[in-house]
Amino acid sequence: MARKSNEETKSNKKKSKNMKNDVKNENIKYVVIVESPSKAKTIERYLGKDYKVIASKGHIRDLPQKEFGVKIENNFEPEFQIIPNKEKVIKEIQKETKNKKVLLASDMDREGEAIAWHLSQLLDLDPQEKNRIIFSEITKNAILNSVNNPRSLDLNKVDAQIARRILDRIVGYKISPLVWRVLKNYNTSAGRVQSAALKLIIDRERKIFTFKPKKYFKIFLDHNGLIIPLTKENGKTLKPETINAKKKNEIFDYLKDKEMKVTSIEEKETFKNPPSPFITSTMQQSAVSIFNWSSSKVMKIAQDLYEGIETPEGSTAFITYMRTDSTRISEEAKKASLEYLEKNYGKQYVGNYINKGKKSNVQDAHEAIRPTDVNIDPEKAKKLISGDHLKLYTLIWNRFIASQAAPAKYLEKKYIIQDENLKYSFELTSKKCIFEGFEKFWKSSNGENYFELDKNEKITL
Repeated sequence: MARKSNEETKSNKKKSKNMKNDVKNENIKYVVIVESPSKAKTIERYLGKDYKVIASKGHIRDLPQKEFGVKIENNFEPEFQIIPNKEKVIKEIQKETKNKKVLLASDMDREGEAIAWHLSQLLDLDPQEKNRIIFSEITKNAILNSVNNPRSLDLNKVDAQIARRILDRIVGYKISPLVWRVLKNYNTSAGRVQSAALKLIIDRERKIFTFKPKKYFKIFLDHNGLIIPLTKENGKTLKPETINAKKKNEIFDYLKDKEMKVTSIEEKETFKNPPSPFITSTMQQSAVSIFNWSSSKVMKIAQDLYEGIETPEGSTAFITYMRTDSTRISEEAKKASLEYLEKNYGKQYVGNYINKGKKSNVQDAHEAIRPTDVNIDPEKAKKLISGDHLKLYTLIWNRFIASQAAPAKYLEKKYIIQDENLKYSFELTSKKCIFEGFEKFWKSSNGENYFELDKNEKITL
């Protein structure tokens, strides 16, 4: 009897919970559909009780896995199917969106636009309806602004993604069998990108094979550990490529009994400009180089930082969208970064970053990768995140704040060393940092190399 009573209690609790959820769902007017559940949790923090945020968990439809799926003779029409194991997700989305206003909030790239389009097809939404919202950062202001300014689907971007999928399928299905005939014992295939990249590599390798090497010499003075290159002959630039064995011997014979000394010291101040903020490729390159991570790991951690991570303050997004080829930043972000620099480091550290014009091969769909809140510096971030997330966030924060900082200032001294007849000149530049500027946050590879030589100082050969 006791067991039965416990089961009845559990059943009543479950019914009560479902009734509460039904009442809650009745009050909901809008359903926002994003790609990932973690992003849904972060966004739901910023929207009121009228909104519910759910996730499609990535793509929901695609070309069939075991069939060609493209009607080439019928204007390359694709035959989309629901991705296996996504039926449950779709049923849940259809249930949650019934009699509700739907806002499609998948990522802002081509893939995200395609996901939004597929959802609109399955939910029977008008593609011309203004139900598409996009944002490059998951912050309250960005989310509320996007909800208040929806747009219709960008069908050009959708067509671009579908065309790419069709090309993937044509190349994969039509060319891979030819590859298998030639490379029977290798598990390989042809691809839209990898095949073209392979041809570029082969073309370069053929050039390497046919290259005829030419022997030449570089000549240096070694003075007390300073390696000083030969640069001029009779006042004219002497390129190493022009110094063969015969010429090298002539120079050695001439210099062997000559006295060398510092004949000139040229002094000037130079400036080194800060780097641009990260784009996807530069972020990957830096993280791979510094942390020895794979590119896929870099992108996974960046995705977490963009979508939101559970912190003591709730689910929080730390960076803007991580798939971008633009170094542009918003005026709001620029203003915040300059205020941060002046407040924490002084006016002398404030830079004048200029948004560079769009290049012909850059989409410029969204901003560079930057912190959503520049005031969450690495010290403050330590209280919210840890491990690899903290490492990558610190890298992104440092690069961004460096991009907004003032140029570094160096004192340069160029020493010119010549023989007594002034026939041959050796030159070396000494460099000392006199104001670190952006390098306080982001060290450049070729930093200080300071030494001093006196005018007329004799140089030992």
